[in-house]
Amino acid sequence: MTQPFFDLRATHNPHRWYLPLTPEVCVGPPGKQFMFGGVGMAAAVAAMERTCGRPVIWATAQYLSYARPPSVVDVDVRVAVAGRHTSQARVIAHVGDQEILTVNAALGERPLPVVRQWAVAPHAPPPEACEESERWDPTNPDLHSRVEVRLARGSHNRTAHPDGGSPDGRLVLWIRPRHGEAVDPAMLAIMADHIPSAVGAALGRDAGGNSLDNTLRLLRLVSTEWVLCDTTIVGIAGGVAHGAMRLYAQDGTLMATASQSMIVRIHDRREER
Repeated sequence: MTQPFFDLRATHNPHRWYLPLTPEVCVGPPGKQFMFGGVGMAAAVAAMERTCGRPVIWATAQYLSYARPPSVVDVDVRVAVAGRHTSQARVIAHVGDQEILTVNAALGERPLPVVRQWAVAPHAPPPEACEESERWDPTNPDLHSRVEVRLARGSHNRTAHPDGGSPDGRLVLWIRPRHGEAVDPAMLAIMADHIPSAVGAALGRDAGGNSLDNTLRLLRLVSTEWVLCDTTIVGIAGGVAHGAMRLYAQDGTLMATASQSMIVRIHDRREER
């Protein structure tokens, strides 16, 4: 039996869950760590699935504030509609009176025996043939030390690229949990929150972004160790970037799509022109 990636705990109330924050689910420099946005989204998805007893179809998170360790995030599930096949639900995640994120979702499935896929996974070398990303320090005890990222296409370091930005804004990564945790909807939500790391690749700069939102749409899950995350930054204007990701299993099955808008953060000191 695989271990969960994060410690979402039940209470006596079936609509309330809570998540103790430790460095292993957080990012950021020492002393200024905060909960990784994808973990908040993942916790909300897991709480709604457990409360409703149905699989998530789509979920969208609006990020409002930061939660820092060692605080505890309360995850309150509100089921607005519970129909014959689908439920509409909402999560408000908060630390005390401070709301951290709001997640809206639909859950369920219908008995329709049609399975089709038109999207095609990009050609990419297998994970073992790709170099591990140097963007994060795997020895630092935070969330990034628990997720292995390998570069299949594009640039993923923290230095300015001498040839400038990407011609198509695209970054393709292989991602897997390092300790064998299951690739489930919650894990896909965590992987989807790597869209901001494609901002630097698109610009050819040491850059990233702070997520304003995170939308995940689930197609179907299959057993896979690695997930091929095909990300495109479609444009940047007004200090905001918009990006999308397709998440494929190793056999080419499209498991989910994701999209985000991000506040762009440029860290290198090159002068703007």
